[in-house]
Amino acid sequence: MKKVTIAVLLCLMILPLAFAGGSKEKADSPLEYKIPEGTVAAGTVTFWHAMSGSRAKVVDALVEGFNKANPGITVEALYTGSYGETVTKGLAAVKAGNPPVLLQSYEVGTQSMKDSGAIIPVKNLNNGEVDFNDVVGPIKDYYSYDGEMFSMPFNSSTAMLYYNKDIFKKAGLDPDKPPKTFAEIHEYGKKIVDMGLAKGGISFGWPSWIFEQMFAYHNQYYSSNKNGRDGRADELYINNKFGVRVLSEWQKWAKDGVLVYGGRTYKANDPFLAGEFAMLVQSTSSLAGIINKADFNVGTAYLPRISDIKDKGNSVVGGASIWLMAGHSDEVNAAAWKFMQYLFEVDNAVMWHKKTGYFPVNNKAYSKLKNEGWFDQEPRFATAFDQILSGNKGHAATGVLLGNFVQIRDIVGVAIEEAVVNMKDPKEALDKAKKDCDQVLDDYLRTVE
Repeated sequence: MKKVTIAVLLCLMILPLAFAGGSKEKADSPLEYKIPEGTVAAGTVTFWHAMSGSRAKVVDALVEGFNKANPGITVEALYTGSYGETVTKGLAAVKAGNPPVLLQSYEVGTQSMKDSGAIIPVKNLNNGEVDFNDVVGPIKDYYSYDGEMFSMPFNSSTAMLYYNKDIFKKAGLDPDKPPKTFAEIHEYGKKIVDMGLAKGGISFGWPSWIFEQMFAYHNQYYSSNKNGRDGRADELYINNKFGVRVLSEWQKWAKDGVLVYGGRTYKANDPFLAGEFAMLVQSTSSLAGIINKADFNVGTAYLPRISDIKDKGNSVVGGASIWLMAGHSDEVNAAAWKFMQYLFEVDNAVMWHKKTGYFPVNNKAYSKLKNEGWFDQEPRFATAFDQILSGNKGHAATGVLLGNFVQIRDIVGVAIEEAVVNMKDPKEALDKAKKDCDQVLDDYLRTVE
């Protein structure tokens, strides 16, 4: 296991105890805090984030615009490494008594951040300045508890299919008719490989996340307590009939040379751009970069389905949200809330989407993009958004919340690697992963209950 993963795990396990101080329902708990009426927003807002490269430049532009428009407030945005590194550093700073004001945490940290006792829910800050009902439905659902928001959605994404239209055309496949099912992925990929047009047919970014997506997309529960939405999850269902079927299909693709294991996170992007395989299942956050770098015609499509499973769910959000950390003055908290409102404004949400490929997080921004013809001009930016808006609601389709989700996703990642790289029996790989993950959940629950 990587050192950063161990560090994240230790922080997330210890933090709830460090900040509990007894009952979290005390009147002075950060969960109960409200900015006093009449507080003037002022001071320095430190914002630790994980947006690198071109995304960091967009963050800096947003910060610069806010600071110019708000004399008396200075937002200092600092890139603090990957998602895991950012959360690790942020929570270590909390323990040291010097936390950032705002911390960007990826979606797998949501349950642990909520349980930490170190955050102030954004629902407590809102006095009507932000209409949380305007948050795009699937994004609002993911970051809500009992219908109320605990963090501010910022960079939301989902997974979709990218494909090389030029290779499709050479293979005699219709470049405007991408595969819709698992069977078609296998058929198209095998044809491409057999013709020598690419080394492989398809690869994945974030394989564990794609595995989670398949559960939600087919309306299957990933964990107990309705995906942790009706209480903290204490058991995973990854080794059930559905999970084994998905991993068995992927193993079949790998045996036939169709599936190329591309590593975790964004490592499969470069070989896809190099034409080593014709299809890629990856986050929408890669869209702008892939389009800009590709020397071929990039197509986008919905995630493929297992055709004989009729239950329809939805793809779920990835990316991250922004959390207000406890331990700062009322004036700084008010300034942080003002900055979060700024990020949510229509024009800023539109700019963020256009420059990165992340979703516009509110419906007004989406409507503006649609009305100005953006999606007609660049329909590939509409693909994943249309996908996530066309799915069915429900706990299974909302996405799973798990304590110590970082470690759990790593464990599942190992099971996927065992099946598609080392050709281990999928049921055996998932049985072991379930046992290990359930132990992680048990260890976590002992710290918060």
